[in-house]
Amino acid sequence: MNDVAEIAERPLFTTVIRPHRSLMPSGFRLVMAIVAFAAIFASIPFIVLGFWPVAGFYGLDVALLYFAFRRNFAEARGYEEITVSPVQLRLRKVHWRDGPQEWRMNPLWTRLHKDVHPEFGVQKLALVSRGQAVGVGGFLSADEKESFGTALGAALAEARRGPTYDHAHA
Repeated sequence: MNDVAEIAERPLFTTVIRPHRSLMPSGFRLVMAIVAFAAIFASIPFIVLGFWPVAGFYGLDVALLYFAFRRNFAEARGYEEITVSPVQLRLRKVHWRDGPQEWRMNPLWTRLHKDVHPEFGVQKLALVSRGQAVGVGGFLSADEKESFGTALGAALAEARRGPTYDHAHA
C-alpha cells in the first residue's frame, strides 16, 4: 500500500462507548444477600402466624430483583464502536441480545445531528448520511453526549479537510 493510501485510511478518531454500570459483581452478591436475609427475616412472623403465602411473595420479590439485575448486567455487554478516517466513517453497534450491526458512511457527506433541549442539554445524537439517521451514544448522559458530540464533530470536520501529506516524503 502506498503512503497516500495509508494516510487516507489512518483513523482520525476511534472510540468505544460502553454503558456505565456502577455495581460490580461483588456488590451484586452483597445486595442480593442483604435483600434475601431481610426477606427471610420479615417473613418469619407471617409463617408463625399461619400466613405462609406472604413468605412466597417475599421470595418472589427477591427473585424479581435478581432477574432485573441479571438483565442489567446482560445489557452492559452492549457497546458502540466509531472510527472516522478521511475516507470512511464506520459505526459498529453491538447489542446485548441481537448481536452486531454495522454502518459505513462517507465522512464528506455525513453530518452529526444534535437534538438539544434548552434546559437539559443534548438529548440525542445521530449520524445522518444519504437520508438515513443512525443514533449514537444513546446511553450517555447529556454532558457526556455534549463532549462526545464535540469530539466526533471535530473528527468529521478534519475528515472533510482531507488527509495531510508530508510532501517531503511523497
